[in-house]
Amino acid sequence: MYKRLMQASLVFGMAAIGPPAYAQTNCAPRETVIERLTASFGEGLAAGGLQSEAQVIEIWAAPETGTWTVLMSRADGLTCVMASGTNWHQQKPEVAVKDVPS
Repeated sequence: MYKRLMQASLVFGMAAIGPPAYAQTNCAPRETVIERLTASFGEGLAAGGLQSEAQVIEIWAAPETGTWTVLMSRADGLTCVMASGTNWHQQKPEVAVKDVPS
């Protein structure tokens, strides 16, 4: 009984202190990512904006094929793919017109 309890403790103890499993990161120098998007998917810059002083978020899309990719570029030149997908469609934003008193 003691032997089995010791074995179970060791197995579960080792599992508890094992190194964490990190998610796969899809990051590379900006030039490499942009080259791959344009050459492989025909995507071009569709929209973008500042997320912070050190990060830019961009959406690259190919209206012909419908593919799109969301990139996050850091100030140090590293760009990461945050999301990607298909069936891209572009829509103009609706702007509300306010009545101006004359």
